[in-house]
Amino acid sequence: MIEWAVDGDTLHVTDADNAELTVTGDEFAVDGSGVDIPRPADDTVVVTATELRFPHAVVYAFSLGLEDQYELDPNGEPLSLPPGEYVVDIDTEIKAYLRFSGAARIEKTDDYEETVVSFPDRTRVILGLRCRHEFPAGTITVPDSPSAIADAITHMAASHKTDSPDRSYPTLRGHPSLLEHGDELEISDCIRSDTPDHGIQLVVPPDYESLFVTAPLAYYLQATVQTTDERLGNRTGSKAGDSRPYLRLSDHAIEEPLSPMPDLERDVERLLRKSFFLDCLVRNAGPYGTTLSELSLLEALGLDADTLYEASPQDRLAAYLDVPYAAIKHRLPDWHLSTYVAPEYDSIESLPFLLDRLSMIYTPRTSELEGRELVERSLEDFYRGNDPDPTAHSGYDPGVDRATGQVASVDIVKPDLRSGRTHGWLADGVPIDVFKSAPEAYYNRLEFLEEASDSTSICVVLNDPEMAGEHDHVAEIYRQRSEELTLDLTVEESLETAALARMFETDHDFVHYIGHCETDGLCCPDGTLSVSSLDRCNVQTFFLNACGSFYEGMNLIEKGSVAGAVTFTKVLNDHAVKVGSTFAKLLVHGFSIERAMALARRRIMMGKDYAVVGDGTHSLTQAESRLPTTATLEELDEGEDERRFLLTLDCFSTRVTGSYYFPHTEHNEYAYLCGNESSFTLTEPELATMLKETEASVIYDGDIYWSKELWSRFDR
Repeated sequence: MIEWAVDGDTLHVTDADNAELTVTGDEFAVDGSGVDIPRPADDTVVVTATELRFPHAVVYAFSLGLEDQYELDPNGEPLSLPPGEYVVDIDTEIKAYLRFSGAARIEKTDDYEETVVSFPDRTRVILGLRCRHEFPAGTITVPDSPSAIADAITHMAASHKTDSPDRSYPTLRGHPSLLEHGDELEISDCIRSDTPDHGIQLVVPPDYESLFVTAPLAYYLQATVQTTDERLGNRTGSKAGDSRPYLRLSDHAIEEPLSPMPDLERDVERLLRKSFFLDCLVRNAGPYGTTLSELSLLEALGLDADTLYEASPQDRLAAYLDVPYAAIKHRLPDWHLSTYVAPEYDSIESLPFLLDRLSMIYTPRTSELEGRELVERSLEDFYRGNDPDPTAHSGYDPGVDRATGQVASVDIVKPDLRSGRTHGWLADGVPIDVFKSAPEAYYNRLEFLEEASDSTSICVVLNDPEMAGEHDHVAEIYRQRSEELTLDLTVEESLETAALARMFETDHDFVHYIGHCETDGLCCPDGTLSVSSLDRCNVQTFFLNACGSFYEGMNLIEKGSVAGAVTFTKVLNDHAVKVGSTFAKLLVHGFSIERAMALARRRIMMGKDYAVVGDGTHSLTQAESRLPTTATLEELDEGEDERRFLLTLDCFSTRVTGSYYFPHTEHNEYAYLCGNESSFTLTEPELATMLKETEASVIYDGDIYWSKELWSRFDR
């Protein structure tokens, strides 16, 4: 769903996911809408202008009727297009396409913050707009039967928009159909007709563990899934005990054996990561290619990108199977997300949402935390800098905690975490180092997406005057961000139980609660509010920055929220201020709930006391560059003439797996896949310029900063 409005020479665009796009122009006017454009667009706007300015973006230009293709140089060299018919692809948070006739010049501003398209004369342009979020295409009804679930997983691949290596781009993998419980398998004719048959078959034992674990691989490869009992019935001479899983390529007579559980998890992980990674490299032979730093690996492996790009999915996979995993292991980007799911029939409704994020799926296993293990794991994550005595750090203060009465206790366990940067938990138990999700969170997200909104509503609630420091700090953070995004900020103090209940029942995108929490609920001047008493929660996301707020947070998810931050136990007041202010800044700059909390809680020594509930991959707002970035800055040994620094960039998001980023350093020529870090040695002036032109959180000298606040330290 796309909505747009004009304010003078500015076009404001929003979508159902609260993403925003602002287009400004010179001699600008809107002349209508609804005109066709040769690209997939949700809406079109006809404008005339001599110049159009967009946010920083990757830009491609295509000459209609010819095969000419151009890419705007990431280093800033302008692109001049001779007179002709063009479609220009501008890869902003809301996808934009320009269709026009004539000559044009495309360039980046000196600070790389804008992309400018200019014309010799006032020109008519069709502006196509496409929302990046895809809603599920239909619903499949599934009975409690492994073979039926295998069929349903097969048809999840109907949501793919291509079977080429370009499916590694997040925009070309649509949201799979929803799954619901029923007595019989029901798949619509539309979904059946859209499901490809590439001759790739994944055969697994008829148990939920194997089906869930292999589902991400089947979905990405667009494989037909069968259970071994079905397959044995169709194979002449098969032995009854022949129930090992395998991957079959019919045209090549290949049957790649896979290990039974639990080693099946490892085999699936390796196959999916290898296939996805090689697709990310091979796709550069297509129309949306770029100069990746990892691209030279293809030549070393003896793979021809042009041939593989045009090959069938089965032929391409056959070539990938010949590549030893050990040959690429050291170059693989970090896998973005792993989710631990109870392998049972009740869990199938969450499966489409996990596949939409292309999450690995593992079986949940836990053990008890031993002794001081929780403290030790917190200290391992703490930003100590060069402090030899962590207990002397300003973040360690025995000060006052936020508890006024009895705090709800949570029995925390240690999860057996496998591959992945971010971890979700859809099973019993409350583990550390994961976000504790629930099926309701994913469905709640769909409901919020379907509700049109032209701004992001944030409410800060201070229910204890002694905590006014955090209240003032986070409110100012939200106010500053509202100058760049459309944010509506409300600040409330000392809400009584009825007023606090109404606040949770009112439509808000984010509520930041600062106060106390006891076993009976959130503390108010006239008592406590248990959110379980609410009929419905209409707050999309939240932060309950109060002692022991885990259960209240889980109740908010069950009542309607998507995700939120909570605490497991008592927290010190100064720690809560540090975590709260950092979380607020990261959240409104496009970081997901889980990523924002993971970074914020590392500012304090007992960061493991904080956690995320609901869908931790959810983001409240967008980042300026679409991909939230974290930089780690380290000063190198001083030379004779000038200070030098090692800057390491980590551009990562669970929402856009398969994307890439281009670091704008003076001498860089390459893009990098998200999940792979890039490092640069910079002089002090180069570092100041880089930080000034980059929107990123920066880990430096034992703490975390925002780049725009830090750059002036090095501007000498």
